[in-house]
Amino acid sequence: MFLGHIPSSVLAWLSFRNYGFSDGADLFLFISGYTSGIVFARKMGEGGFVFGTTRLFRRVWQIYVAHVLLFVFYLASIHFLSQAFNLPDFIDRYNVAPLIHAPVETLTHGLTLKFKPLNLDVLPLYVVLMGVFPPVLWLMHRYRNGVMLGSVLLYFAARQFGWNLPSYPSGVWYFNPFAWQLLFVVGAWLALGGADTLHFLVRSRLVALFGTIYLVFALVMTLSAHLPELERMLPRDLFEAFNPNDKTNLAPYRFLHLAVLITLAARFIPIDAQGLQAAIWRPLVKCGQQSLEVFSVGIYLSFIGYFVLRTTSDGVFAQLIVGSGGLAIMTAVAYYRSWSKRVEKTGLADLKSSTAEQGGASIGELVQPSIAGGFRLIPSQPDEKPTMRAESSGLKS
Repeated sequence: MFLGHIPSSVLAWLSFRNYGFSDGADLFLFISGYTSGIVFARKMGEGGFVFGTTRLFRRVWQIYVAHVLLFVFYLASIHFLSQAFNLPDFIDRYNVAPLIHAPVETLTHGLTLKFKPLNLDVLPLYVVLMGVFPPVLWLMHRYRNGVMLGSVLLYFAARQFGWNLPSYPSGVWYFNPFAWQLLFVVGAWLALGGADTLHFLVRSRLVALFGTIYLVFALVMTLSAHLPELERMLPRDLFEAFNPNDKTNLAPYRFLHLAVLITLAARFIPIDAQGLQAAIWRPLVKCGQQSLEVFSVGIYLSFIGYFVLRTTSDGVFAQLIVGSGGLAIMTAVAYYRSWSKRVEKTGLADLKSSTAEQGGASIGELVQPSIAGGFRLIPSQPDEKPTMRAESSGLKS
């Protein structure tokens, strides 16, 4: 999504949105639903509905905080760089003009997810879908197919009756939650057993043939929007049926395109394929494991990349340098966050082990504030592991 969000560059052609109806946003929502179904269904199964809901809301809070931090840095960078380098068109291009005219009101609506600058639409959608996921997940445990049917009906009702959420200062959400929930719920449904129900589609040769033809058709329709020569070769009614692509309400042909891609990938790329273990894929896997951090950094870097190209050179070589640099930074962020989380887990495990060695005392009993303020890691005995103890600041009991 980083490459696809740098306007007017050859880098956008390296993302698959120019080669079919669906794009990275569709895939992101589907994978998010799939992984959420696996992770939080397990937590809800282990600790019950309340425990699973608290874990889900914790994740919702993390996504919301990530969005707010990105929102603040994004707005501040756009405003500062547009002023410092005399680029007033940045204000309108990135939809931050309301901030200039009504800053307090705009920030308030930004915190309530109603105001969204350009390219900051996905995380608010993710927050909303995760926020309503606990009862959906609970019901899916008991009535999996019924929930899936309800999601499909909501999708078609939203498209039929124009349901959407309002945006600030006008309009509606660019990603209609009532329509895009379908991808999220389908992902969770497949993770919780739906994949077994539809496995016959993966094995079907007829589905593979139809899917291949449909992907070629989607490629032609999408490229025709960029190549006037190709557009003139198509019937006008056929071209206008697919252009512009209805992304806001998740057009059925977008959903079908992603479904075909997933089905063919499952058919021709087995999960245990030896090539998937190659070292070349490890950075991609690492980025997928840290998707929230990588996504947030990628959106910000897409703006920085466009700014660099605008103020220096927009030649092909410069665009490739910017793209390579952005991908390298995103990969570095993924590896850092992976290392950071591993260190945090190791530290917590050591602390729990230390607690057990102290005769079962709780962490709260071992870690207490000192009168001087703060904590220190000091050994209990010369031959023991260090434990957290509060200093008495000279006062003896």
